[in-house]
Amino acid sequence: MLETTIAEIGPPDPVAMTAARDLQARLTKPAGSLGALEELSVRLAGLAGVCPPPLPEPAAVAIFAGDHGVHAQRVSPWPQEVTAQMIGNFLAGGAVVNAFARQAGASVTVVDVGVAAPLPFPPTHAVPDSAAVPAATVPDSAVPDSAAPACAAPAPADGTLAPPRLVDANVRRGTRDMTVTAALTRDEARAAVETGIRIAGELLDAGAGVLLTGDMGIANTTPAAALVAAFTGADPEAATGRGTGVDDETYRRKVDVVRTALQRHRPDPADPLGVLAAVGGLEHAALTGLILGAAARRVSVLLDGVIAVSAALAAAALAPDAVGAMVAGHRSAEPGATVALRHLGLDPLVDLGLRLGEGTGALLALPVVTGAVRVLHEVATFDAAGVSEK
Repeated sequence: MLETTIAEIGPPDPVAMTAARDLQARLTKPAGSLGALEELSVRLAGLAGVCPPPLPEPAAVAIFAGDHGVHAQRVSPWPQEVTAQMIGNFLAGGAVVNAFARQAGASVTVVDVGVAAPLPFPPTHAVPDSAAVPAATVPDSAVPDSAAPACAAPAPADGTLAPPRLVDANVRRGTRDMTVTAALTRDEARAAVETGIRIAGELLDAGAGVLLTGDMGIANTTPAAALVAAFTGADPEAATGRGTGVDDETYRRKVDVVRTALQRHRPDPADPLGVLAAVGGLEHAALTGLILGAAARRVSVLLDGVIAVSAALAAAALAPDAVGAMVAGHRSAEPGATVALRHLGLDPLVDLGLRLGEGTGALLALPVVTGAVRVLHEVATFDAAGVSEK
């Protein structure tokens, strides 16, 4: 599946991009007056292969959740149990991402791709068996307790959105400690990537017009920093941030942990799957797959924060043309996000100092993306409006 998906990813359509630039020049506004929105509309036309491109709606947020063995190195003050607890919050509709998703009219899908604790709520969907790694690598505890009570979701304010749903796609119960051994085997990393591809296909088949990345995983900014450093060559200190707001001592330890893991494994950016296996997380790998799956279908994927952009680096290493499907929603306060975006050549749409994750920054940027495309659909040309040009 991974190789087939990569083979389907192609470059932007130059004819559609030229048509979008020509149309922007004929609209009733000064040339260039919409700044970055104009080039964004051109990029999206090139991705879709048509001008104007389809409106990016409806939107679907995919939140991939996983835990991390490196948590044992005390890189986060939060207990690992919070990952599973926050999934319950997502399903109940009580998280920030839920509030923003209701505002944007976006669906929310939560994917357990690597949570350490068995979840006390039954999934509303399970990925096919072929997405799993060999049974010997998945403990019996990976099977959800179907007798547990479902987590009720409140009715959306507008009455139109389906409640958040949970997908059971657990590859393993958290990664290994990357300072001791590889976080994942290659088979596990591949299984997570292919899970992301499947989720992308499922959401697009259900009618989504744009995908938004979300994540949840205590300590997941540590492997994100390692991925950013591995793919960009940045020093670990430049790629590592304070995550949930750690103190100076924890931050220094976090930098040392990232440096130790990179020195131990020496991941080769020419082997993206190997990098994900050595120092990545299951949610990072799954997000890589989501991005690839969207790119193969020529649909844009709106990137959230540092977890998403570290996964985007892996996706770009696997398929360079996948960058054409990526839209940087915001500039995370995590320094590694800026390093990664610069490497990808992407400019973020908003900069609000966010560092929450979950998909929140991507959701806030969604109206900007929609506006960029709506201009090509709805704004009159000088000729059509009878407006004189300069």
